[in-house]
Order: sequence, then structure tokens, then C-alpha cells
Amino acid sequence: MQDIKIVAAGDSSILIEFGNEIDPEINGRITTIVQLMKDQHIEGVVDMIPAFCSLLINYDPRIVSYEKMYKRMKALVNIDLKGGGKRTKVFEIPVCYGGEYGPDIGTIAEHAGLTEDEVVKIHSSRDYLIYMLGFLPGFCYLGGLDERIHTPRLANPRVKISAGSVGIGGSQTGIYPLDSPGGWQLMGMTPVKTYDPERKNPILLEAGDYIRFIPVDEGEYKRIKELVERNEYECTVREGEV
Repeated sequence: MQDIKIVAAGDSSILIEFGNEIDPEINGRITTIVQLMKDQHIEGVVDMIPAFCSLLINYDPRIVSYEKMYKRMKALVNIDLKGGGKRTKVFEIPVCYGGEYGPDIGTIAEHAGLTEDEVVKIHSSRDYLIYMLGFLPGFCYLGGLDERIHTPRLANPRVKISAGSVGIGGSQTGIYPLDSPGGWQLMGMTPVKTYDPERKNPILLEAGDYIRFIPVDEGEYKRIKELVERNEYECTVREGEV
């Protein structure tokens, strides 16, 4: 792993840079440090924003100085975080693929030289690491999409993509948490709300969690959607280890 850099980012933020590449090991280290900071309840820390290979920490300079924050972070990143496997959460996200729910799945299949069923099987065959959240509230940047189904974005983005749409954009896959414009190729839709401002915890997922897409038929999709609307549905969450 490359040398870690700790630098000021304005008058109330500090940035920890762990390298310049998208790598599960680097991201896992960031996730572990975030959890350590949560466990330690470090005084003055306002927010922590993990990214692919960096961690931005916002703090209140009236409570803690930059010098103290720097020393605390320097000590934290030098802790030996190696050891036994780290327990993780894997959220199983039901997806209805194809048809009106995934109008671009034919394009994805044609680009890959596969059938639509093969595309679904590949897409739903692995756990995807959530590297970071951004772009929209609850939007997850996932790693690990099989190269066989990498698909270029649309030449002309859609003005509106419905919340819950699951798509592929280049080498990434993900879920649109809100209605928004977008250029990803849509392959399916989930009834699960990854972002719900009415929920106690509006954002369902966190960086460091994993997602496994679970294919469901239209009938099951509608059944789950009704439960979601009544606040009676909870995703299956299983433990994993990395």
C-alpha cells in the first residue's frame, strides 16, 4: 500500500489520502478507520466522508484544532489493522430484470454477445462492495462488475430515470435512489428504497457494505413493493467476511 498522506482541506476539514487507485484493500482500510473513529467518538468530529481511496473528515475548529486532529489521525492510520477476517454486511436487493423494468437489457446483452438470461445470471452472481456514496443521496458506487457485461453509457442520457432503477454505466453498476436524469443502461428495477427521507435512517446502505442482487419475477416485485409502501419490508442481510 502506498504512503498515506494527511493534509488540510480548508479551515475545518482534514483529508487522508490512501493512494490513487480503486482497490478493495485500500477501501477496506478506509472503512475500518471510519468504524474505529465511530467507536472512539472523537471529540469535535462533525462528519466523515469516505471515497474510493480517501477519507474527508469535517471537524469543528472551535472544539479541536487542526494540530490535534492531525496528530490523532496520524496515530489512527498507523495502527496495525491486519489480522483476522473482517465481518461485513451483505444486503440482498431484489431486482425484476428486463421488460418495462429494464428496457436496455437487450442492448447490454447484444454488446456482450450474450443472452439476456446470461446477463442476469452474471449480474446477480456476486457480492458488490460499496466503495462510497455520492452523486445523489444513497447512490452507491459499487465495485466488482464482471468485465463481460461492461456497457457504455447512453449516447443521449434520459431526462428522467425512476428511483429504484438498476443499471450499468461503463464498468460500474448501481441503483438510482431518486428520480433523476441519467445515462446508464437500465437492466432492471428494485422495489427497495435505498433512500427514504421519512425513514429513521434515510440512507439504507453504507460504504463498506456489500450488495447482492437477487432476481425476482414481476409478481414478487409487486408483492415486495406493497410491503415497502407499508413500511413492512426489510432486506435480508447476511454476514460476509473479507
